Amino acid sequence: MSTDTFWTDAQDHLVRYIPAFTPRVIERAAGPYVYDSDGAAILDFTSGQMSAVLGHSHPEIVRAVSDCVGSLDHLFSGMLSRPVVDLAKRLAHTLPPNLTKMLLLSTGAESNEAALKMAKLYTGRYEIVSFDRSWHGMTSGASAATFSAGRRGYGPTMPGNFVLPTPNAYRSPFRRPDGSHDWESELEYGFAMVDTQSNGSLAACLVEPILSSGGVIELPEGYLARLKELCEARGMLLILDEAQTGLGRTGHMYAFERDGVAPDILTLSKTLGAGLPVAAVVTSAEIEQACAERRFLFYTTHASDPLAAVVASTVLDVIQRDGLVERAAKLGQQLTDRLEGLRDVHDVVGDVRGRGLLQGVELVRDRASRAPADTLGAAVTAACLERGLHMNIVQLPGMGGIFRIAPPLTIGEDELHAGIDILDDALTAVVRQNGAG
Repeated sequence: MSTDTFWTDAQDHLVRYIPAFTPRVIERAAGPYVYDSDGAAILDFTSGQMSAVLGHSHPEIVRAVSDCVGSLDHLFSGMLSRPVVDLAKRLAHTLPPNLTKMLLLSTGAESNEAALKMAKLYTGRYEIVSFDRSWHGMTSGASAATFSAGRRGYGPTMPGNFVLPTPNAYRSPFRRPDGSHDWESELEYGFAMVDTQSNGSLAACLVEPILSSGGVIELPEGYLARLKELCEARGMLLILDEAQTGLGRTGHMYAFERDGVAPDILTLSKTLGAGLPVAAVVTSAEIEQACAERRFLFYTTHASDPLAAVVASTVLDVIQRDGLVERAAKLGQQLTDRLEGLRDVHDVVGDVRGRGLLQGVELVRDRASRAPADTLGAAVTAACLERGLHMNIVQLPGMGGIFRIAPPLTIGEDELHAGIDILDDALTAVVRQNGAG
């Protein structure tokens, strides 16, 4: 296809599922880089769609996919193969002892959809609680539990979905006398509102340990434990969506490990496939048994595909062999130090937050007012791209633009620092040219 007609053809024939596409034609990708039609290397600080934890075109993933396609990649969903059972066993060995049963799927929305149906069937209830900045997918049940975007214009969602206030330490109105974030009162207030609205059919709470699309909001230490207590007091299951935080990205194999709180159901996707469509639901033997007795049904074309299982097992192999969990913690500290350095220099950097190699930078008009900078993020994003760095900016009502920084776990130290240097330069140039608005 000629690059001369590429954008015309795209405009004529593609459905626009986001406001705008990145204005480059991408021809190939390798390691932490993607390459455009002019051959320019672009450092990828989003790991594709926050997924490619091993970088692009990792040789072992390439080899695994090639071998599978040539021998055993897809089966009738009622058939089982050794790779699927092997993956289930391997995943269980990386998780707390209550999480032993796996359902292998393709996407994060699918895994959350299955988890919600499982929770409803197990509890005999239907009400779901999630954060008011949540993103759990675009299928019906997952989108009903998604509140950060995508709700207007589509008519009624599934009934029985309630929100908790997202514990955003930077902007929350809940404050202790010393000005610190009073997340305990915020959480109690949230559940009081849920209890008022509920008709007595609370089934589950579905949350991310770090909200990514919600602005890279990290749950305060102690929050997850208290959330689990409040769920148990109401007979609710706790579902953790670790699509972006699982498989080492936060400096732990799973983000919930920091808090020592095991969910009743865990959903994995993005990072499990290292950029390929792989997802899983993992739960307890007790929940699985009850659901099976009640004829749990979640039958998809690609359930238990051997190709997905081999890819996920290869990801686990590489993460363990190459010490990528520890590497993410080490590089994450370097990333935090550099980003906090930017905050010291640039008045438009209001907040730095996150963990490991999933961190956020919130841009504001100035740190004193914390007023959202509505146009600054887009300008800095464009300036970064011109300089060879792909960044993703999240725009949410009442918040400044938030950069989500999630490079591959395999990124080199020099490449990580080079990316921050580009961001620094782009901030300086845009603020000098346009001001902070």
